[in-house]
Amino acid sequence: MAGLAAVFGSGAMTNSIEEIEGADCNLDHRLQYFDSPPPHCHTCLPREARGAKLIVADPRRIPIILQSDLHLRQNLGTDVALINGLMHIILKNGWQDQAFIDERTENFEELKKVVENYPPERVSEITGVPVADLEKAAEYYAKAERGSILYTMGITQHTTGVDNVKSLANLAMLTGNLGKESTGINPLRGQNNVQGACDMGGLPNVFTGYQTVIDQSVRQKFEEAWGAKLQIKLD
Repeated sequence: MAGLAAVFGSGAMTNSIEEIEGADCNLDHRLQYFDSPPPHCHTCLPREARGAKLIVADPRRIPIILQSDLHLRQNLGTDVALINGLMHIILKNGWQDQAFIDERTENFEELKKVVENYPPERVSEITGVPVADLEKAAEYYAKAERGSILYTMGITQHTTGVDNVKSLANLAMLTGNLGKESTGINPLRGQNNVQGACDMGGLPNVFTGYQTVIDQSVRQKFEEAWGAKLQIKLD
């Protein structure tokens, strides 16, 4: 949540699970799983993703690879290098959505400087993923009309978990896969309806819809709606 909140202001999915199903009738829609075990935690998703190009990035040979078009088996702890390598290839080939970048993002030149240091050959040495697979994954995702990134707990439970998620956000923004149906960056949470509970204000630092408790105007709105005086301890 921290990574997405830092980039987009909210730790929630940018798109809905229902939009994944739309990929069944749109072959240009690519789905990309990073360290995700949907068959175990989200049993409906493999069926909903049918018909889309499916890239699985996971060190393990999990069941969903049988349905995938490409399996990237990166070495443990090399997620950031893998994602930077994909962005390097996208930029090298001019596959980025420059209009989206110019209108909707910040610090693009700084990002370019970073990913310049991650050519495919170096990324392959770091991650263990063959160069050909890196190039294929970058092309699948960048050339998709509607590319969606999904990930679960695996990618976040590292010492670099926040950076992993920020890197995925950069990948989505680089290709303009935000703000459109069946695109975005979408965490698939660890237990049943964790996302819904958070959406409804189940976290200690936000009200419904991720409205922060430290905002006096937000607290006043809820006090009026609930007819109660809220006691908030800020420390």
